[in-house]
Amino acid sequence: MPEQNGNIETWRRRLTFRSWHRGTKELDLLFGPFADARLADYDDSALAQYEDLLMAPDPDVYDWIVGRAAPDRAYDTPVLRDVIAFHNGRHA
Repeated sequence: MPEQNGNIETWRRRLTFRSWHRGTKELDLLFGPFADARLADYDDSALAQYEDLLMAPDPDVYDWIVGRAAPDRAYDTPVLRDVIAFHNGRHA
């Protein structure tokens, strides 16, 4: 949790930027809109889970989000389930 002692809004902005600039266009388009819509509501714990997810390998994360593979146990968190639901149209 790198921003634990810093400003949570700065942490959210950094995570949003990273979401839009992952390195693969596919994941930019999955994470960017999600970050814009959801990170403002996330607390420290959820932001830490999200940051861990951003550090996971791109091919694995893509497969988890689109349903091609079950997520590794370490990444199977409420945040990943929120990302998946968001992209399956089950978000508010």
